[in-house]
Amino acid sequence: MTIFKEKVDEEHLTIAETKEILEGLEVERATDDEREMRYELARAIEHVNRFAELDASEAEAFVEELIELEKVDEKTAHKIVDLKPRDRDELRAVFAQERYSLSGDELDAILNTVKQYI
Repeated sequence: MTIFKEKVDEEHLTIAETKEILEGLEVERATDDEREMRYELARAIEHVNRFAELDASEAEAFVEELIELEKVDEKTAHKIVDLKPRDRDELRAVFAQERYSLSGDELDAILNTVKQYI
């Protein structure tokens, strides 16, 4: 007997947006004595606290600015916001799975946007 789960929805989030959501869960669990925080949730909270450098509104503005650039889709924009590549090689690694490559000018435009948020 196999139980299948249906994917209802998918949404891309930055680490900063995830941190905001998990902070709400952490507060909710802390106020309820009967609900213990699971190991996975505690590790996820620890991870986002360590790596989230921007707040959620800054991260969303950053994503919107990247999406306006040519050849940057929503999924890739979220990766760039989370990783904040500092040079062309790091940025090329983000685009490694794509079926196209970016020119030097396109890479520089993205890196200039990243530098505004570092």
